[in-house]
Amino acid sequence: MEQNNIEKTNKKNSWVSALIIGICIIISCAAIAFGLAHFKSDSEHTIAATGSASVDFEADTIIWRGTYSAWALSSRDAYKKIRRDADTVMDYLLENDLEEDEIVFNSVDITKNYRDNYDDNGNYIGSEPNGYTLTQSVVITSEDVDSVEMISRDISSLLDEGVELTSGSPEYYYSDLDALKLDLIDKASENAKERIDIIAHNAGAGVGKLKNSSLGVFQITAKNSGTASYSYDGAFDNTSRNKTASITVRLEYDLK
Repeated sequence: MEQNNIEKTNKKNSWVSALIIGICIIISCAAIAFGLAHFKSDSEHTIAATGSASVDFEADTIIWRGTYSAWALSSRDAYKKIRRDADTVMDYLLENDLEEDEIVFNSVDITKNYRDNYDDNGNYIGSEPNGYTLTQSVVITSEDVDSVEMISRDISSLLDEGVELTSGSPEYYYSDLDALKLDLIDKASENAKERIDIIAHNAGAGVGKLKNSSLGVFQITAKNSGTASYSYDGAFDNTSRNKTASITVRLEYDLK
């Protein structure tokens, strides 16, 4: 009799243990399923699009550099000549509607020249001093783009006065670039959001909160130069008066 009661008790305990284990398994599976469902929702139920914006604009500041030199047997005479050349260049620039504060003369570089000597048989026998060459550059920074462009192209009058001036290529800049960039970011963001709204609408979904955003590379290229002028780290053209600025913005939203 006692043996039968022990067997019944053991069977009851086994059944209870099995029931508890089964309930635990069910709860664990439910918890895992719930977690996976939310993980899947967070990772997949999003929508992203890249918007872009561009604008054509004209440079309002120009920088131009010119270089001239003078030679003489003595450094003193060479310096006198380059000072006369500097005065001639200054007069020329002022006559072409530039202001003095737009003109900067850099320091004078001095080079002592030597001449190689050879004997009658063509053998090198040494060198001797052969005067001095002085070089100076002038830099113009102005908002009068038209006048400076004309100056950079027309230096014949200086050549006629004995100034051998070498003209560099003008550089073109825009003074309010920060405001232009902010405006492009705003427009590119609007463009990205419009694309997301269209895609979500066609998919029968709603757009939730913004999840992530990133700013693309800001590019400035010559107008009508095409995408070939773009670079991975951002092009910045300063050789063209007429330019195009562009930027991209990527937005990612949750879907409802």
